[in-house]
Amino acid sequence: MSLQSSQPQYNTRRIYPLSPRELTEEQIAVTFAMTSRSPDPFDEIAQRVSAERAADFNERWVVGYGHASVAEHAIVHLAVENISRLACDTLEDNRLASYTEKSSRYQVIDPDSFHVPQELDALPALREQFVTACRGLFTAYEALLGGTLDHLRNTLPQGENERDAAYSLRLRRLSTDACRAILPAATLTNVGLTANARTLEHAISKLMSSALEEERDIGVEIRDQGRTITPTLVKYADHNPYLAKSRSIGPTGPSGDPPSNQVSVSLVDHDPDPFVKLAAALLYRNGGSYSDALAKTSALSRREQVDIIDASVHPIGPHDSAPREFELVGYTFEFTFDYGALREFRRHRMQTYLSQPLTVAYGHHVPDLIGDAGLQSTFRHAIARAEAAFHEIHSHSPALAQYLVTHAHRQRVLSRMSLRECYHLFKLRASLQAHESIRQPVAEAMRLAVGVHPELFRYLPLRNAPDWWPFTAS
Repeated sequence: MSLQSSQPQYNTRRIYPLSPRELTEEQIAVTFAMTSRSPDPFDEIAQRVSAERAADFNERWVVGYGHASVAEHAIVHLAVENISRLACDTLEDNRLASYTEKSSRYQVIDPDSFHVPQELDALPALREQFVTACRGLFTAYEALLGGTLDHLRNTLPQGENERDAAYSLRLRRLSTDACRAILPAATLTNVGLTANARTLEHAISKLMSSALEEERDIGVEIRDQGRTITPTLVKYADHNPYLAKSRSIGPTGPSGDPPSNQVSVSLVDHDPDPFVKLAAALLYRNGGSYSDALAKTSALSRREQVDIIDASVHPIGPHDSAPREFELVGYTFEFTFDYGALREFRRHRMQTYLSQPLTVAYGHHVPDLIGDAGLQSTFRHAIARAEAAFHEIHSHSPALAQYLVTHAHRQRVLSRMSLRECYHLFKLRASLQAHESIRQPVAEAMRLAVGVHPELFRYLPLRNAPDWWPFTAS
């Protein structure tokens, strides 16, 4: 009998789950890892993988030999409650994870919902100034909620068939959406986190390497809770001197640029002639070398190159992604927009963004509703007190001062995104459904990109095309 015929035959297609109710996350990870060396079905492998054997495998192969990809099969769901939004930004700064955060657009935030940094316990005068500034912001938040709701009741009539509860909810959402701008980065939030063990280990190390005591403590707690699910795979997550140095804030803090009262966007870099290489990439999928595809598309006219590109995205639907080949073309933007917009912007983790420490140096934005309601003085008075406390604390610790930056304060961020990500971001964030503070800068970024490469955006499926949009529906 031949060797081949003596082996078990597993030729029938089977698709089935490995349940975390029956196996630990580490057992599932090892079961998937062992398929590279075993011809047996996954469920048969799983029957042989005890918790002890899984731990031994992970110690040897994942920790000892660096086969970290095995850890990607172990999934952890964590509920993280009552952390500052500043710390939440660090927690969420990982591409390969999923996050759902408490929304300040739809909830009224309690007046005591802010974090007081433990580092200030040894500095009672600064601590008192910090707490006073936060309480002032939350007092203003409550006053702004009441004032904007009164204004809305007088200017937005209830619909003919709109129930009282629905009308009240509609007004409250408009109010909370605007008034959240006064909330500081110290505001407490809840976030649901789903991540594989490899990503979680990196997130823990990043938190434990922070200059902020809150973030270091969160890292320890996440590590301890993660160990209850994957005891081996996050066992060695710890403070990382390299990460600590790379994330440190210099003593000079923000630059001395004069405050700006305008949202700004600049296109600082882009591919000067993307058509040849993009058309070549689209031809490459049909076979042959990329150099041959480049030679072929280089010999074509611009119209012929654009025709190849158009054919790849027409007709693209509102829920479709642009082709992966579009990732070969890139744009670099510098945005200046408020912290609330920045938090939404960073959720687009396929881009590469470079943020700066939070600052009050670039001015702040007063939401239109607050201005319309005549509440600018209430808003600006609370902002001024927070800024005064920011500067006092900044002289002691630039890192701690960030807690007092409000969602209205403008920040700078550098973003490198591919044409494919542009399709996703522009479609979502330039629509009328997007929040006003992010809609305007993203729409301007779209205008700049269309200005240099209009042919590449002809079939971008916008929900709401702006007045300047150069293309007609086709």
